[in-house]
Amino acid sequence: MSSPDRTRPDACPGALQVHLAADGALARVRLPGGRITSAQLGVLAGAATELGDGDLVLTSRGNVQLRAVSDPDELARRLAAAGLLPSETHERVRNILASPLSGRVDGDADVRDLVGDLDDALLADAELADLPGRILFALDDGRGDVSGLGADIGVHAVGDGEFALILAGQDTGVRVARADAVDLMVAAARAFRAARDGHWRIAELPGGAADVLAGLAVTATAAPLTVAPADTAPLGWFVQRDATVALGATVAHGVLPARTAEFLAAVERDVIVTPWRSLILVDLDEWAAEQVVRVLAPMGLIFDAESPWARVSSCVGSPGCAKSRADVRADLDAAVAADEIGTGREHWVGCERRCGRPVGEVTDVVATGEGYRRT
Repeated sequence: MSSPDRTRPDACPGALQVHLAADGALARVRLPGGRITSAQLGVLAGAATELGDGDLVLTSRGNVQLRAVSDPDELARRLAAAGLLPSETHERVRNILASPLSGRVDGDADVRDLVGDLDDALLADAELADLPGRILFALDDGRGDVSGLGADIGVHAVGDGEFALILAGQDTGVRVARADAVDLMVAAARAFRAARDGHWRIAELPGGAADVLAGLAVTATAAPLTVAPADTAPLGWFVQRDATVALGATVAHGVLPARTAEFLAAVERDVIVTPWRSLILVDLDEWAAEQVVRVLAPMGLIFDAESPWARVSSCVGSPGCAKSRADVRADLDAAVAADEIGTGREHWVGCERRCGRPVGEVTDVVATGEGYRRT
């Protein structure tokens, strides 16, 4: 397999290592499993208003970005005080996806506690701070929503207390007991660190996942599962196992205005940021859920799974990115308003880099400087 040129250091942004974009400093806040408390969301909303451009950007890894940050040091101080920056050395490697509705709606296993266990294990291993900021972990509760998203290292529930080991987005045939799942993921992370030789992802290694498996004391015992990415975000009204309600919503361009985030925080319930640049507000009683929809739908939260915004995504475009050939967000807004979006998934971008492209079957709509080209 051919590998990209990785002669330059990994510059993936974090809360401390910011990226200097055309519109200023960009900071990325890791949210393992996508979970954020209402108090933490309020802190991010305040930071976006007082230190950034007034928006929170949801990412395809279930994280949150702030753009045009005027004081990165003050942002870091606020994040640390809110518990959103538990380690200065490991903060960029805490990329952990998890089935967003796990333990609440459907699924074969509840992986919520495994998220915390994995995060703790990564933070406890000093050597794993050297992993690239592009590394991605995934915990799938068996429904198959996150295993197909191309994580470097993951586990996928396959039966009673048993998980499949996923490497580079593919099932290895290795099976592990729940009690050993996190230990095996950490061992795989160590094996990747030893084998990576400058590569950023396991799929880039000369031998791919085999190079990592060679460093593990495991044997394949089952036929590999086929894993594929989920097509759309979980949107709408979901009745949880305890009869409370979870509300799934998306936002145009994956951008959550700080004012809307403040209203969400005021509900005083946890929020799950999903890998589809959407969010889920959990553990609501029916009356509260009805009020959330009534108040927040007019503020831009989209609960309708049939909305075109459930099928389209975009990069930041101009003027936020100097490489963009178009104001992508404005052009996509116009296309949605004119009902010019197709029935499949589309990703609108300002250049051939195609930043933020979702995994799976997606039509790329690429700005050329003379319009857009669909590929």
